[in-house]
Amino acid sequence: MSRAAKATLIASLALTTLTIWAVHYQQDQEHETMYKGVIRDDERRKQKMMQRQAELEESQRKRQLYERVQAVAPTDTGEGAGIS
Repeated sequence: MSRAAKATLIASLALTTLTIWAVHYQQDQEHETMYKGVIRDDERRKQKMMQRQAELEESQRKRQLYERVQAVAPTDTGEGAGIS
């Protein structure tokens, strides 16, 4: 094999190896970025859930307070309730 052919073969192998490595590296980086997005979404979801729970507890507390302060008449929602 001539020197030029060997140089071409080595150069093409090096370029191919470098290209494959770069593609895998880029895929790993994209995977890591997507995973961080999932972690952020989970954290955001937990924050929202905690906020909603706090709002629910506040609403229940206010309802209990208002029911103590104001007289609440029971409502009949069944048939024959006079609603037509």
